[in-house]
Amino acid sequence: MIEKTNNMNEKLTSAEIGKLWVTYTGNTMAKCVLSYYLNHTEDKDIKKVVADALNLTKTIIENIKNIFIQENFPLPIGFTEEDVNLNAPRLFSDKFYLHYLKYTGKAGMSIYTLAIPLVVREDIRHFFINTLHATIKLLTEVNDVLKQKGFLIKPPSIPIPKRVDFITKQNYLNGFFGNVRPLHALEITHLYDDIENDVTSKALLIGFSQVAKKEDVRKFLLRGKEITNKHIEACAQKLHKENLPAPTLLDDLVSPSTFSPFSDKLMMGHKIDMFSMKIRSYANGASLNGRRDIGGMYAKFLMDVGLYIGDGANIMIDHGWMEQVPEAIDREELAEN
Repeated sequence: MIEKTNNMNEKLTSAEIGKLWVTYTGNTMAKCVLSYYLNHTEDKDIKKVVADALNLTKTIIENIKNIFIQENFPLPIGFTEEDVNLNAPRLFSDKFYLHYLKYTGKAGMSIYTLAIPLVVREDIRHFFINTLHATIKLLTEVNDVLKQKGFLIKPPSIPIPKRVDFITKQNYLNGFFGNVRPLHALEITHLYDDIENDVTSKALLIGFSQVAKKEDVRKFLLRGKEITNKHIEACAQKLHKENLPAPTLLDDLVSPSTFSPFSDKLMMGHKIDMFSMKIRSYANGASLNGRRDIGGMYAKFLMDVGLYIGDGANIMIDHGWMEQVPEAIDREELAEN
């Protein structure tokens, strides 16, 4: 039984502040992107999914806004109507919107899932639980429409084992040399998931790089595309070596438009956020892996992504676009003053 508390008398913890802040700013970005997508959706089934996603985003923003106002917490700026041009020409096809919602929905779930065991206040815990349930419902709807349209590619199939086995030899961990065993189910799962995320990310980077206005932003996005493509090829090679299929590229779902629907600030923020989510995805794959070659591959991926995010943050700071996350008190600065 949950003990009832007076939320007004409970100060927000760092976990609550951090998770509410990142959820709010992320959904202000999503509101801009999905509003534009909805303006360019022709398929009625896909349009309903995009509309449902946009309504969820608006609800999340409003709920967090009410909490912040109650706590006299300054509302983050995040992203606004100035960061989107709803009347810009179509940049992506309707089919891409479904893959995009799956890609970003998984990222949102990872934030909400981690928040639930960390938050203390009952109202905020319920907010994240409800938001997680709503996101799961949306992703189920996305998968249903992907399947209905024939766009859903299932993860590879492997045979059901005939018996329970135990590992008896150290060469089970081999990857670079010697007798290398086939991929196990969890390795396949994460390789597939990483490719599924990265093919969507690559298509998004292609579109963004076509329409970016500032040269440093355009070069950054093109570099992200090349990094992502290398990661796709490396993961796909692991699957193909076992005669297992990999998700296909979505590059053809990007239009040739060079007229930007989004500000450079939004496109930079979007890719830094989503590359940050790659760290968790790649780390999950590494943690459930049992082959040295795959572990080395993920270590390289994490280094690539870490350096890329750092360079992106510098560009955001140079242009005055990076909003500061709430931080702890600087005791040394207080003592000096």
